[in-house]
Amino acid sequence: MERIVELRGELLVAMLQTFAMVGVAIPLAVLIGTPIGIWLFNHAPGGIAPLPKRHAVVSGLVNMVRSFPFLILLIAIIPFTRLLVGTTVGTAAAIVPLTVNAIPYFARLVEQNLTQLGTGAVEASRAMGATRGQIIRNVLLVDAKPAIIGSITITTVSFISYSAMVGLVGGGGIGDFAIRYGYYRYETPVMLVAIVLMLLLVTLVQWGGTTLSRLTDKRL
Repeated sequence: MERIVELRGELLVAMLQTFAMVGVAIPLAVLIGTPIGIWLFNHAPGGIAPLPKRHAVVSGLVNMVRSFPFLILLIAIIPFTRLLVGTTVGTAAAIVPLTVNAIPYFARLVEQNLTQLGTGAVEASRAMGATRGQIIRNVLLVDAKPAIIGSITITTVSFISYSAMVGLVGGGGIGDFAIRYGYYRYETPVMLVAIVLMLLLVTLVQWGGTTLSRLTDKRL
């Protein structure tokens, strides 16, 4: 415990770095990924406004980036990261690959959320003369809200674990802290404390997301 108390300052900084990475990457993923997911749903074969060829291209790009192993992506876009933030190490540099990976990940979840609603509400809205924009804003996104909140929760939990991986390349955060002290210095108790903090953070995010999703579900 004395060692933990001694390192409490560094542990706090590591937690704040993790919060910063996830706190920037996830909102950006939601902001950019949601329109992409809506576009994929809207222009899919059998969608509201089918564009099969364009959809195939965009869907293929989304799948490619989403399927890329994160550590390989982290290394592959180093020039882009340096161009964007001026460095390839630290928290700011870690946010870039996290965001790049999170956008298509979340976009695909949004597309699935909308697809699972079925066509009944869309057909009824069309029969009442609703425009495409009105159908998306006032019908699909409203009905899919609980599922989208659940998707945000899933994405956040997944990328908390991804944020730990960036410690391998000096990205900071709780993962970097665990690697530096628990792995390189063989201080197992310190690593266990870092693991417990990660588990508590994931549990809190999951509980908050599940609760919010339940509160917004009009079927309950």
